[in-house]
Amino acid sequence: MTHFSLIITDCINCSFCHVYFSGFFSISLPLCFLYLWQKPMSPSDFLDKLMGRTSGYDARIRPNFKGPPVNVTCNIFINSFGSITETTMDYRLNVFLRQQWNDPRLAYSEYPDASLDLDPSMLDSIWKPDLFFANEKGANFHEVTTDNKLLRIFQNGNVLYSIRLTLILSCPMDLKNFPMDIQTCTMQLESFGYTMNDLIFEWLSDNPVQVADDLTLPQFVLKEEKDLGYCTKHYNTGKFTCIEVKFHLERQMGYYLIQMYIPSLLIVILSWVSFWINMDAAPARVGLGITTVLTMTTQSSGSRASLPKVSYVKAIDIWMAVCLLIVFAALLEYAAVNFVSRQHKEFIRLRKKQRRQRIEEDLVRESRGFYFRGYGLGHCLQTKDGTAVEGSSVFAPPPPVQVLYDGEAVRKRFVDRAKRIDTISRAVFPLSFLIFNVFYWITYKVLRHEDIHANP
Repeated sequence: MTHFSLIITDCINCSFCHVYFSGFFSISLPLCFLYLWQKPMSPSDFLDKLMGRTSGYDARIRPNFKGPPVNVTCNIFINSFGSITETTMDYRLNVFLRQQWNDPRLAYSEYPDASLDLDPSMLDSIWKPDLFFANEKGANFHEVTTDNKLLRIFQNGNVLYSIRLTLILSCPMDLKNFPMDIQTCTMQLESFGYTMNDLIFEWLSDNPVQVADDLTLPQFVLKEEKDLGYCTKHYNTGKFTCIEVKFHLERQMGYYLIQMYIPSLLIVILSWVSFWINMDAAPARVGLGITTVLTMTTQSSGSRASLPKVSYVKAIDIWMAVCLLIVFAALLEYAAVNFVSRQHKEFIRLRKKQRRQRIEEDLVRESRGFYFRGYGLGHCLQTKDGTAVEGSSVFAPPPPVQVLYDGEAVRKRFVDRAKRIDTISRAVFPLSFLIFNVFYWITYKVLRHEDIHANP
């Protein structure tokens, strides 16, 4: 086997390189062959050259420093949307937040791949936008099993940064139509430290807000239309870029129909049963009335337990107030019936008192007559026409008082009046509640619902 050595001469200034095979011969090869023999750059060396200490890259300085602002394109993917809380007026969601911008310092041509997916630890070595959520109440990253972050660099210097977040965002709610309301919750993405002279956020032009196909909410329906816009903020420190997306959530009434509306409706109907109970059954009617009032009070308190203490009247408040008013009126109706049915006793007592007064007056007159006759003045009495009459005839005892009333007939008359109140109540209470229902549901399910859709 023949041994040889390879010696490459310094031929940088010529187009050929001479290769000497010791002991044999020499040949001249093109310069391009020499490059093929060089060792290819390793990924570690490439990254050190691109953004390492020897690269001159400074993560503290934004791209295009002292030049045009950096345009950062954002888009989000919603994994889950739920836990919408009325008491604290916020909502919880899990998202993939993706940001993309161009950093000319990271452009490369030495590496053959069109893009590089780097380890999340490399994020500390590059510049990143200082994005934060303006209406955030709480947030946390995900680190199971590793940091849920993505860093991708393209040959032209574009950088894609994606991160998974769980957010609790503030959502001021208008509960006037609760539980037939439509809420609009916003998500605002804002720059904290860079003004619009340095950084500008904008939504991705193609499908900027994506939602998981199997996304469902327990009480709401997330509408497909989402309003995208800008919410530029002006502070004492300058003008800062801000973009926002508005989610429209329509509440489903199934839970509230089963837990609030139907039970309160049945309690109101139950209070009307007392109109068919005999008025003499006072314990039964009073017990039924008090029970329905207390039950309705408890139901009304339960409907407000999961709601904030707002100063305006809600739709559920009107319903509960009217139901409570009706069951209370049904209790007062029996009080009126009982009062009217017992009025005959008071009537008879007054007539007896009047009769006693008449008898006393007659006795006084009779005693005066005896007084006149004792002094011989009885023959001097005259009538209105001037004729004289005997005093004994004037002051004679009155005829027996004729009983002008029958006690049983009076009692029957008042009892009939009380029964008539019950009969009228059997029609008035259901009719009035029916009219209220017509106006209530037309107002909140038709008129106000159309206004909300017209002005979301």
